[in-house]
Amino acid sequence: MSTQEKVVVMGLGYVGLPMAVLAVKNGYDVTGLDMSKEKIDLINNGKSSVEDGWVETVFPDYTFPATSDPTVLENADIILVCVPTPIDDNYHPNLGPVKSATSTIANHLKKGALVILESTVNPGVSETIIKPIFDEKGFELGKDYDLAHCPERVDPGKSAFSSGYTSENLNRVVGAMTDEGTKRAAAFYRKILTGEVHEMKSIREAEATKIMENSFRDINIAFVNELAKSFDRLDIDIHDVIKGASTKPYAFMPHYPSCGVGGHCIPVDPYYLIEHAKSVGFDHKLLRESRAINNSMPEYTVELLQDRLNAIEKSLKGTKVGILGISFKPNIDDDRESPYYEIVKCLKKHEAQTIAYDPYLPKKSDVQSLTELLEKSDVIILTANHDEFMQMDLDLLKKHNIKILIDGKNCLDKNTIEKSGVMYKGIGR
Repeated sequence: MSTQEKVVVMGLGYVGLPMAVLAVKNGYDVTGLDMSKEKIDLINNGKSSVEDGWVETVFPDYTFPATSDPTVLENADIILVCVPTPIDDNYHPNLGPVKSATSTIANHLKKGALVILESTVNPGVSETIIKPIFDEKGFELGKDYDLAHCPERVDPGKSAFSSGYTSENLNRVVGAMTDEGTKRAAAFYRKILTGEVHEMKSIREAEATKIMENSFRDINIAFVNELAKSFDRLDIDIHDVIKGASTKPYAFMPHYPSCGVGGHCIPVDPYYLIEHAKSVGFDHKLLRESRAINNSMPEYTVELLQDRLNAIEKSLKGTKVGILGISFKPNIDDDRESPYYEIVKCLKKHEAQTIAYDPYLPKKSDVQSLTELLEKSDVIILTANHDEFMQMDLDLLKKHNIKILIDGKNCLDKNTIEKSGVMYKGIGR
């Protein structure tokens, strides 16, 4: 490999930025391509465009130029496509960003380039959506370019300091449209990663791998969310039951209920398979039901609050509801698909007043401190288990006359809160 082999990374978010850093670290000549001026400016000033502990630690030593000019593709030997693959309001996959990125590449393709899609897609997209775009431009697969897929495995906010897994040491799978393409892509990843690189027999199998991974999690989360609803009626603490079941040393993997499933993967990826399977006459009933259960949790969380308000003869209408957390997971600023938004929508439907605070998303917060939120609230819903919330002095709840706390992440000390005279309700406990 020439140390001057050129790599262009399209999309400089949680997926693309770590890959660009890894390529720089391992001797590639890297350029980032993105349409966001804010991201480009940050990167060109040596600052990370995402909150990722590993990236923020190593990025100052492995910087690269970023641009919005697609002509940089004309010199690229390897192109990584790391653009979003969202769903619309009707849960239909939106492949617009992937199509747009592919068209841009086809307009500026260097002969012999290796194009690797990292964005999550349903099985068949590379063959039926991406390849035809190159076909229309007269490019021959295996001669003018190679097309591969290596589904991203990013856990936003995780770092080597907390989880032990980074973009560098995670195992990856790769598949391509040709055997040579698979070998080329696998060789690239083996040069920049310390984790294992598993070669799949086809690009379709590689596409299916990521969908399977996240659908597995979605189904198991739906299972415990449904149990949480059941155990609420049966007066059983689901966390105690999970602890008990976890003592079994095999064939059990703990998953936990919450106020909703957020992020760009778990609540999105199953729909890619659900919708694609419809086109071949198959109905993924289990996936559909799991999605329905998990989508119901924000409304269920509001119902739990309404029940407690009813117990003290107070209406949800006009109640000042303080919401702790906007992001979908702890200690990051990522609010994609966060259950917070559905909870707010449901509260406003019942004419409640909402006040939100998230230390990682100050611009989207209604107040700028935990104290200010407590001062302005009658009741609290916790939707993100940030350290600041986990470590707060629970006596402050009583001090500010908080009547009810709905713990959407089951992360606070139930006994301490109840002893202070504040009504506590978790999800399934």
